[in-house]
Order: sequence, then C-alpha cells, then structure tokens
Amino acid sequence: MKLSRILILSVIFSLILGCADDDLKNTQALIRISNVSTFDYKNITAISADYENLNPGEKSEYKLFEKAYRYGFVELEIDGEIYTIQPIDFVGETPLEKGKYTYQIDANDSTEQYGKLSLTLIEEE
Repeated sequence: MKLSRILILSVIFSLILGCADDDLKNTQALIRISNVSTFDYKNITAISADYENLNPGEKSEYKLFEKAYRYGFVELEIDGEIYTIQPIDFVGETPLEKGKYTYQIDANDSTEQYGKLSLTLIEEE
C-alpha cells in the first residue's frame, strides 16, 4: 500500500514538472547577433547577455531568453567607443514566440552613442 502511494505521487509529480517544462519552453526565444556593418564589434551585450566579438558579416551563437521582444537593449564597442540602442519601454509590445531569431545590427558613420546603431529583427525558418 505504501509503495503504491509513493508510485502514484511520483507519477503525479513527474506530470506536473513535465507540464511546467513545456509551458516554459513555449515562451523561450533563441536570439543571435549578426554584424551587417563594415565595423568590428567588441564587448557586445544584447538584452541581458554577453556575446562574442563579431567581425563584419559574422553571426554569433544563439542565446536563450525566457522573454524577449522584436527590439532590445544593445551595447557594443567600435574602435574603442561605446554605442548603444536603448529602448525606453515595451508598452504595447508582444513578447517573441518560441523560435530562433537574429538581431541584425548595422552601424552608420555617426559618432553619436545613441545614433550609430540600428537593429532589424529576422525570424529564422
């Protein structure tokens, strides 16, 4: 009788954890960075993760996020200067669905910290 209760409780506990894992997986987005500029990117931070340095035309590895949006905070270094994309808020924005995405980062010739970078979201197939 005691063994039966333990077995039943184990099955119920496993089902609960399995459902919780599925719910979490449905809200996760894999995001990588793509350097589409002519500049080298160093010390890259996007959303809340650090990415490896990227030369022109390179893409980073994917990072997993529980919640992300079509745009986000990005900060990186070009030729020793720091440049930033700083969202003000995400009011009215819907979080990205589960899937793979690329934040395509371009840089223009500006020297302004908040005016040099642009971000385009690419949804991967």
